[in-house]
Amino acid sequence: MTQIEIVEVSPRDGLQNEAQIVATADKVEMIRRAVAAGVKRIEVASFVDPRRVPQMADAEAVCAGVADVDAIKIGLVLNQRGAMRALATGVDELGAVVSASDGFGIANQGRSSDESVADAIAILGLAREHGRRAQVTISTAFGCPFEGEVAPERVAGIARRLAAAGPLEIALGDTIGVAAPGQIVKMMRAVQAAIPGMPIRCHFHDTRGTAVANAWAALTEGAATLDASIGGLGGCPFAPGASGNVATEDLLYALHRSGVETGVSLADVIEVDHWLGAIMARPLPAKVARVSMFPPAAH
Repeated sequence: MTQIEIVEVSPRDGLQNEAQIVATADKVEMIRRAVAAGVKRIEVASFVDPRRVPQMADAEAVCAGVADVDAIKIGLVLNQRGAMRALATGVDELGAVVSASDGFGIANQGRSSDESVADAIAILGLAREHGRRAQVTISTAFGCPFEGEVAPERVAGIARRLAAAGPLEIALGDTIGVAAPGQIVKMMRAVQAAIPGMPIRCHFHDTRGTAVANAWAALTEGAATLDASIGGLGGCPFAPGASGNVATEDLLYALHRSGVETGVSLADVIEVDHWLGAIMARPLPAKVARVSMFPPAAH
């Protein structure tokens, strides 16, 4: 049976763009419920300037609240200052971010694409010195809100530079949800040719309704890991038009019905969706959580 790893990103990418500040205790409970549903790897927080992303101001408190959780806990960091904050907590893994385009890199990190690559390489070194895992996401890999199309050759070149620094994996991020399955195939092949043997993770947003199809295309092209967010929450404060991540429920339904094993319980994730919807005081975007289970449970 085919298997693929799921990284749950709802506590970080799912919440970061929400105007409603979610209580620390609820974030901790959200992480615990996701892990109880079978998630083995989860983004718990980002260590960024709270003036720019107020939702993540309690990153250290959230990490302290989930110190005993039996899963690989990821902290997103954009620079060495954030990396040192993360390393002072109990996170198991640092997630660095680079931009495939200068326009988004400057808007999101105040750094050009090349500068963000240099920052990520330094973060990988810091993590290694402190005995932690680390990986890198190439954001706007499939399109930039400021510059438009991004060439596969550019992304492959960035991936080659990052791979030389020894990350756990390299992720391709469709930050604004513009990718389509055929584009995924071309990008995966270009990047795999540039970094043979390096695991590739994919991060899709469902802004234009293509995220599940893109995830399937990535899986068939050899992606090792897929990101997803319970309820389909998510978006980047610095990417105009970016909306929710691919919903974990919708992705699990497509994968499980296609014979792909994830180790995550769809029924349990739907329960987390309903709990989280009550916290957010609105129904969440995920489709599968709003319809009856199929096949129906036996009576």
